[in-house]
Amino acid sequence: MAAPASTPTIPDLPLAALMRAQAQVNALILGKPDQVRLAFIALLAGGHVLIEDLPGLGKTTLAQALSASLGLRFQRVQFTSDLMPADVLGISVFDAPSHAFRFHPGPIFTQVLLADEINRAPPRTQSALLEAMAEYQVTVDGVTRALPQPFFVLATQNPVDLSGTFPLPDSQLDRFLLRFALGYPDAASERALLTGEDRHAQIERLQPQLDEASLKALRVATEQVHASPALIDYVLALLERSRQHPAIKVGLSPRAGLALLRAARAHALLAGRNHVLPDDVQALFVAVAAHRLVPASDSGQGTELATAILSGVAVD
Repeated sequence: MAAPASTPTIPDLPLAALMRAQAQVNALILGKPDQVRLAFIALLAGGHVLIEDLPGLGKTTLAQALSASLGLRFQRVQFTSDLMPADVLGISVFDAPSHAFRFHPGPIFTQVLLADEINRAPPRTQSALLEAMAEYQVTVDGVTRALPQPFFVLATQNPVDLSGTFPLPDSQLDRFLLRFALGYPDAASERALLTGEDRHAQIERLQPQLDEASLKALRVATEQVHASPALIDYVLALLERSRQHPAIKVGLSPRAGLALLRAARAHALLAGRNHVLPDDVQALFVAVAAHRLVPASDSGQGTELATAILSGVAVD
């Protein structure tokens, strides 16, 4: 699949500021440039991120550094077994002087929401995020309220074999554009972490590199990145392969295809291009697809199956 003869520049976009924001986050999340880039891709594409990893590997620091570098409001919710939907969404309380109920917004009314250890909460509380993540609004007591924009959920999840966890349902997993793990840092990065300054102090000194108008312009530009008919055919072939694979019980849905294309457009924009290449799709396919695949019994994990799908579809 050939690229256009020339690569036009993307005019009037604050790409340099976006790169500075990404560099700021990389300065705190040492040795994880790929994962930091994925977080920025999700934000540009209007999606959400699920990080599945052990505690203490920097997931909270990533969310805080991202929001500080982009000048976005940040809230953190610690998901626990006794957390109720109202603790996330908010609640209407009767106000005696006015003889009316007054709505008290919950922490979801923010721009960057860290849903920490989301799978420690029961399914009822997990489902409180479904409408917010899909439609950027919440409905409480029959009243629908819009969420601030941009609205970005970064959720963390403990491995499902740890005690006290509730597996996320497929409908919840499908709301996350990307899923990835941070993993342990390499030896050099961990040494720098141990000998460096406290991360909380560094976050407090971070300066926003973008304003809301600039971020909005970048998100609009992401939607306009060109995907050729041949590129669309490649995405369709990947979707079809997932549905025919003998080791997969439920393949990728059309919504997964849209998610893959949105993420690939953001990946191209970060590379300074206004058109999508197969390389963009390939770089993101596992992070987009693995958590959406339902394997047949004892037939491998989602990551392995996504990798097999990617290697089994040729680029024309």
